[in-house]
Amino acid sequence: MRRIPRVPLLAAALAGALLAAPPAHAAATAERAPVTAPSPAQWERPGPHQVAVKKEAATTFYYPSDIAAGAAPYPVIVWGNGTFATPPVYDGLLRHWASHGFIVAAANTAFANSGTQMRAGIDRLTALNGTAGSPFRGRVDLAHVGATGHSQGGAGAINASADKRVTTTVPIQPGPLATASALHGPALYLAGQNDNVVRPAWVHNFYAATTQVPAFYAELAGATHFTTVGDGGGFRGITTAWFRYHLAGDQTARPVFYGPDCGICSGSTWLKVERNARVEQAS
Repeated sequence: MRRIPRVPLLAAALAGALLAAPPAHAAATAERAPVTAPSPAQWERPGPHQVAVKKEAATTFYYPSDIAAGAAPYPVIVWGNGTFATPPVYDGLLRHWASHGFIVAAANTAFANSGTQMRAGIDRLTALNGTAGSPFRGRVDLAHVGATGHSQGGAGAINASADKRVTTTVPIQPGPLATASALHGPALYLAGQNDNVVRPAWVHNFYAATTQVPAFYAELAGATHFTTVGDGGGFRGITTAWFRYHLAGDQTARPVFYGPDCGICSGSTWLKVERNARVEQAS
């Protein structure tokens, strides 16, 4: 019987192995493939809670209707309306936050610039948290309070945040009459690309002046000054994600803002995103 040389057999086996194995650079590329950070869009959908509304003289409260059944108290969002507006103008947005597990205290004022009426919402919830028979009794997380608002109410949110009970601030297209130096928690400044009432440059000035805390600036593509009216439009998802992380400790929302590949750091929705040095330290 004729013997087959061993060298050709070894060469053939080696060739087969090389063809079957993925190229080394491909394996290395797969190992280094970046993990896509979540987009704020996933927080645009309604949350798991049905919503109840309770209107008082100074404040309208939006909150989960099953608040008494919760395993833990709910964090707070205080809200300031734009000029000549009241909470029903933003009803869809306020309900949306409540559906995601927040107690929203919306000031019943069309002139929220001072932030006084917004802080009054915290005072009232503090009292109701200890009032027998109140739906809020023992259900308010007063250690986690966010301030936000639109236009004049955005300036009001900045001013309200001088109160040390406010732990984070989200001014949406804020008016100019505010001072950012008193903020003592992370801030997210939101502007609209096509806003001719509160120009993006004015919002950016607030961001640039906020050096003492982690601060973000983001501009919503195509947004006018009235995009926020109703259900919050394109501002709904990003604000919900911010509060889910900073107030509720939801770690799935953190990559939207933090890390080198943050969810708002690329794409065509959020323009001119900036994060100050304190954000980089927090990342």
